Amino acid sequence: MEAEAARYVGAGLACFGMGMTALGLGNMFAQYLAGALRNPSAADGQFGRLIFGFAVTEALGIFSLLIALLLLFV
Repeated sequence: MEAEAARYVGAGLACFGMGMTALGLGNMFAQYLAGALRNPSAADGQFGRLIFGFAVTEALGIFSLLIALLLLFV
C-alpha cells in the first residue's frame, strides 16, 4: 500500500518538470521577441538559437512525462 502511494507522489513530483518547461518556454520566446523588437536586424541570426533552445527545453518536459508514466505503470 505504501509503495503505491509513493509511486503516485513520485509521479506527481515528476510532473513539476512539465510545468517548469512551460514557464521556460514562455520566458524564452518573450525574451526573443523583446530582443527582436529592439534590434530587428539581429533577429534572423538568433532564430536558430531560439529553435535549439525550444527543442532542448521541450525534451526536458517530455522526459519528465516519461518518468511520471514509468513510475505509474511499470
